[in-house]
Amino acid sequence: MIRHDQGSEPGAQPLLRPVALGDLELPNRVVMAPLTRARASGRGLVPTDLHAAYYGQRATAGLIIAEAAWVGERAIGAPGVPGVYTERQAEGWRRVTDVVHALGGRIVLQLWHAGAHSHPDHLGGARPGGPSAVDPGEECWTAAGPRATVTPREMTRAEIERTVADYGAASARARRAGFDGVEVAANGTYLLAQFLNPRLNRRADAYGIDRSRLLLEVVDAVAAAWDGRRAGVRLSPYWTVHDASPGARRGDYPYTAGEGALAVYDSLVAELGTRRLAYLHLRGRALTEPGATPDFDEFARYRKLFGGPLVANHGFGRESGNAVVDAGIADAVAFGRPFIANPDLVARFALGQGTARSDEATHYGGGARGYVDYPIWPGP
Repeated sequence: MIRHDQGSEPGAQPLLRPVALGDLELPNRVVMAPLTRARASGRGLVPTDLHAAYYGQRATAGLIIAEAAWVGERAIGAPGVPGVYTERQAEGWRRVTDVVHALGGRIVLQLWHAGAHSHPDHLGGARPGGPSAVDPGEECWTAAGPRATVTPREMTRAEIERTVADYGAASARARRAGFDGVEVAANGTYLLAQFLNPRLNRRADAYGIDRSRLLLEVVDAVAAAWDGRRAGVRLSPYWTVHDASPGARRGDYPYTAGEGALAVYDSLVAELGTRRLAYLHLRGRALTEPGATPDFDEFARYRKLFGGPLVANHGFGRESGNAVVDAGIADAVAFGRPFIANPDLVARFALGQGTARSDEATHYGGGARGYVDYPIWPGP
């Protein structure tokens, strides 16, 4: 099915203008958002030639933010997701970056740790670690299917220090693998967002008194692996039950956005603005009404606080993407699902063509079908 989203002529589209995100020079502002596709190979969680083909097909994006990769074995929280903690994984990623660069693209790698949103099935039977011994009430996908999360162990100070070191090592390995930069995944329901959350982080030590501390330490460790500004951070301050995994236990949902939680993000974003970052990648609130458009004010709130380049994400189309850039609220817009079925999304925007819809049954796991077989426009 083709969905039409008409807008202005190509030459007038703000999304098609070049921009600099820190030291990342982009020919256009159409960013490919990180998309977990769960197609890594075997127990080693190594990227394959399918990954290289997939990202190569999408190299016309101003910037590709590759799917999140585990920073260590203790970080794993889903099957089939690639890592960046071994040299074999780095070699697999090098094939990806070589293809993307040969086709004129730019690509950064998102760094991921599941934290309490994992399951003993992924960790040799051990309970996952989290900020406190509080079950996040989510659903974790395992090789045996979806499993309810369990009450995690409260991470020790030594475990926290190892985790920061894991992020730094993963960032350095991503650089050696040829990436143009990295992005810290501090969004959703995963480790760094758990530490920011007062309902899940009940620690009495420095990491509970200052819930932003772990994220800021990770950001500093990750940025230290690069010259200049080549690290970004992704946040989702507006996350609510509408974003929850299908099997989440919804009662008193711990991630419900409220003014108290938003105040924590206000101070965090202002502090991130003092760091050596390329950009802030902000995921907006879930859109619950068909045809709804994102609330630009949600992004403007953090635009003022951060001061640096802002990438807006979630629910944008061609028209709304052009509008948020034209308004000066965002410097670029990240598109997720539209890039699955439209490897030529930038050209479709430029030509005013409609976009194809993806096959949701192939989003997570599998092989080439629904991954590298979507045609470019005009297609069959």
